[in-house]
Amino acid sequence: MTIAYISHSSCRRHDMGRGHPECPERLDAIKDQLIASGLMGLLQCHDAPAASDAELARAHSDAHIRNVRASSPASGIVHLDPDTAMCPDTLEAALHAAGAGILATNLVIGGKASGAFCAVRPPGHHATRGEAMGFCFFNNVAVAALHALEVHGLKRVAVVDFDVHHGNGTEDIFAGDDRVLMTGTFQHPFYPYSGTEHPAANMVNVPLAAGSGGTEFRRAFEEVCLPRLEAFAPEMIFFSAGFDAHAEDDMAMLRLVEADYAWVTRQVCGIASRHARGRIVSMLEGGYALSALGRSVVAHVTALTSAF
Repeated sequence: MTIAYISHSSCRRHDMGRGHPECPERLDAIKDQLIASGLMGLLQCHDAPAASDAELARAHSDAHIRNVRASSPASGIVHLDPDTAMCPDTLEAALHAAGAGILATNLVIGGKASGAFCAVRPPGHHATRGEAMGFCFFNNVAVAALHALEVHGLKRVAVVDFDVHHGNGTEDIFAGDDRVLMTGTFQHPFYPYSGTEHPAANMVNVPLAAGSGGTEFRRAFEEVCLPRLEAFAPEMIFFSAGFDAHAEDDMAMLRLVEADYAWVTRQVCGIASRHARGRIVSMLEGGYALSALGRSVVAHVTALTSAF
């Protein structure tokens, strides 16, 4: 069986303005590198559906969903916060980005794919239950995880977030929910300046100091994240796959390289094989140095394809 690759043309049309780092060219960089590597021909390609309001409402308040819809401009760009803006195509892109995780979950649980990578934007892990922020409108990984729990009836799912920024939105949605274990690393102190103050018991956050590289990253997973995942024995694992901790990404100050992303993917796939029937869905989050982003996704997806 193959890895599903899920995207949608609307995700390319979301544009927050000239010079914004979360730009449409991110998806071009990923696809170009997957084609150049020969991987694209091995992937099962799908167009993402649009998430419905009912699907979004598992993770978000009705007021938030209404606000995002109401903020969608007929022309130009409107800002929901200083970093997070909508153009006329943003709403459609955000709905399809969330819908990608739902389709991926259906394919993997239904045995139609051995795993999935969702190349979508806008990203999602900063979107809280009631607020858009940090380039994010809807929390794509939370929508997918809740679909697995509430539609497919799974009892335990895990979210592994290795973005350079803490997934504060995902934590806001899942803190205290014993069906979900969230774990991962992030640079601290750094935007959004969260994840270290009295986290809930199901939040296993490992902050890394600026300048940390692969040694510190792998130690954090070996000593903290992976043991907690093993003990939790999830029935499905979701990656919040941000690649902005790469050494070439000048928006942050961690020093990871492609081999680190391949390593952590293999480690988590091993846990998925032992406890989750190999079920993994990966959702794109950050990553703004275009060449490094493309190469890192190739390393991540290669590890996914070789795991099963």
